[in-house]
Amino acid sequence: MNPGFTGSPLDRVDHIRADADAYQALLGDWRAKVLGLDGLDPALSPEGGLHWHSLAEVSVETELVLLGLADGKPHFVPLVQAKGGMARSPAVWRALSLLPAEDAAIYGTARSLIDWHNCHHYCGRCGGSTKVFRAGWGRKCTACDTEHFPRTDPVVIMLAEFEDKVLVGRQASWPAGNYSALAGFLEPGESIEEAVRREIKEEAGVNCGAVRYITSQPWPFGGSQLMIACVAEALDDRITLDTNELEDAIWVSRDDVRAVFANAPDKRFGAPPPFAIANTLLRRWMEES
Repeated sequence: MNPGFTGSPLDRVDHIRADADAYQALLGDWRAKVLGLDGLDPALSPEGGLHWHSLAEVSVETELVLLGLADGKPHFVPLVQAKGGMARSPAVWRALSLLPAEDAAIYGTARSLIDWHNCHHYCGRCGGSTKVFRAGWGRKCTACDTEHFPRTDPVVIMLAEFEDKVLVGRQASWPAGNYSALAGFLEPGESIEEAVRREIKEEAGVNCGAVRYITSQPWPFGGSQLMIACVAEALDDRITLDTNELEDAIWVSRDDVRAVFANAPDKRFGAPPPFAIANTLLRRWMEES
């Protein structure tokens, strides 16, 4: 099972982004598709996939970002303004449960780019206004010519493992009974392994040693993030919660995790959604034996 938001079929065609003539040719391609959006959420087709418009259906004033090519056809996303903030809506959760994996990956890229543009209308160096360039994969300051490019924030997400059990936790804002892997942003001057050990110690008070990498996932909400999934070897199983971070944390066995994914009546907790890398991480750990 591949992590959610991965497996996009689009060729990102980086060489076209800096070629103004090639980009204009794509904007004039009658086969071009423009991603349909409902605010920031994906508009769905009757079949449950992404809905695509033709260029003729899009206002000529709309700024477009080139997502890439598929079967030679250009695919764009409109740069919509985030009205009422960029927080994810309940509707996007429902949509992602319906979208095929490839469509979710396309939407994830589009959403990350839209959010980035909405946060970078002004230059971080001089405060001047910025304009879109490189086919939507950058912004340039109109005052000092500084070029700005989309960035990805690295986040570690991990299971601490002790005597064939792993640690999962929950935040108070989550649906009742839901637990997930612990997670946190990498800090400056910190390795992945150091961040994993620090976050587990800070949130649950558990000391860890060796850390092994499992997989990664782009995450388009709350800024563009790269979720780096790991398993850490816990040196003890004593839990001391930071209640500012977690409401609860528990050690669970492979049988506990199997019961969760089988939706057994006596399951101990609710699983993260299938498109979240915590789901992938728990499944892979469960299948190790």
